[in-house]
Amino acid sequence: MRFPLALTAKIASHIVKHKLRKTPKFAMVLQLEPLHTCNLTCTGCGRIREYSTSLKDMMSLEDCLGSAVECDAPMVSICGGEPLIYPKIEELIAGLRQQGRVIYICTNGVFMRKKMRDYMAAHYGPEMEVKLVKLVAEKLVSEKDAEVIRKADDKARAKVTISPSKWMYWNVHVDGLEYTHDLIVEREGVFKECIEAIKMAKILGYQVATNTTVYKETDVQELEDMFSYLSSLEVDGHTISPGYDYDAAKKDMVKRLGKQPEDFFLTRDMTRQKFAKIEDWGKRFTIFGTPVYQEFLAGKRELTCTAWAIPTRNIKGWKAPCYLMTDGHYAGYQEMLREVKWETYDVVDGKARDPRCEHCMVHCGYDPSGALGTNYQSGDNWKNFRYNFGAKPKPYLEGAKVNAFNGVSIGKGHLAEAKAAINSPRAAANGAQAAFSRKADDHSHEGGGCGTGDTSQRDELLAKIAAKKES
Repeated sequence: MRFPLALTAKIASHIVKHKLRKTPKFAMVLQLEPLHTCNLTCTGCGRIREYSTSLKDMMSLEDCLGSAVECDAPMVSICGGEPLIYPKIEELIAGLRQQGRVIYICTNGVFMRKKMRDYMAAHYGPEMEVKLVKLVAEKLVSEKDAEVIRKADDKARAKVTISPSKWMYWNVHVDGLEYTHDLIVEREGVFKECIEAIKMAKILGYQVATNTTVYKETDVQELEDMFSYLSSLEVDGHTISPGYDYDAAKKDMVKRLGKQPEDFFLTRDMTRQKFAKIEDWGKRFTIFGTPVYQEFLAGKRELTCTAWAIPTRNIKGWKAPCYLMTDGHYAGYQEMLREVKWETYDVVDGKARDPRCEHCMVHCGYDPSGALGTNYQSGDNWKNFRYNFGAKPKPYLEGAKVNAFNGVSIGKGHLAEAKAAINSPRAAANGAQAAFSRKADDHSHEGGGCGTGDTSQRDELLAKIAAKKES
């Protein structure tokens, strides 16, 4: 099967139950944001700017678990911010499992290996030692950390940890190969850490998925190479969605990066061009979602937005109308369903009811539409059934030959020239600032890449270069 039977059956039965009851609107996936604090400032993400006044705030564990009960979605996607920063993340996952939810932990991957070392320490024994030896041999766990795991005290063994489960996925943010991904997340070395975390997770028996956003500069061949490489690592599935110019992201791009949103985000026409091969990718790789949504992305049909099926709950309440647009926050999920004028959003017959919806084709609005049959066409049900219950694509082992580490690992990261300039006053004096303007022919893989630049590291390095020129 393409997806685990228990998970597929759970979601299918949830849909059938509400269809039989003729429930007009119901939740399929809860986007739960227990906090908005993050260790990265990814280009294209407006969360830090939108919720800048509540970055230190977080939902209580009781509120998080209560929200899942309230909307009763079979699947919970824990996002944010970076969810692994949430102090009660282990207890939250344990609580959601007790409720019988399918769980996605949407993470940038930076803290994954630490959380998995905690799990190993809590469950250390002869079987774990075999895995630990392999992890050390592959340099995914250091000798020092291995000894800490082996000598875990009672406190470490009693700790609630994130254990492998068929009901849970690590959902790792990967926006391309090394050079591109590090550019998008605005920090070098993150791609390498993500891949090492994925490798470690697979050795330990976790399910792993990836989450990719596609932007205007994204190279389609790089996406295919990325899927091929991740397939060779036996990643269990992928979510992919077009980058959309929602208000908070546009403001962040202009004020923080000094970039124009139209140079970065996709229009509807651009989305269809970028996703022209999505159906082929769905056959070769385990792409999550429905084939109906894939047809929509490829421009072969239209769908009606069903954002109410993937509601967002955060520190301010139930966010409406969707994960990306914010017209208000509500105290309860049912209140949000009643109060929001859903008919004022979406694109219908090629015309945007709300101008902010004009270019949106994002999964949180349209992926559930394919499963719910909101724009049903003959054969859709069989198409979805065959896709979800059909054979899972085999790992593409040839993908291991992809030149995935094409950035900082080989000295060609987007800060490479700037770092060299710091070590060479003469180079700095000769204008090393050129390192901060993208040179696709020098740094990208064959055909280009994606991204707009660095911020914190770049500013620090520019300041050092300026200081050297003055000295």
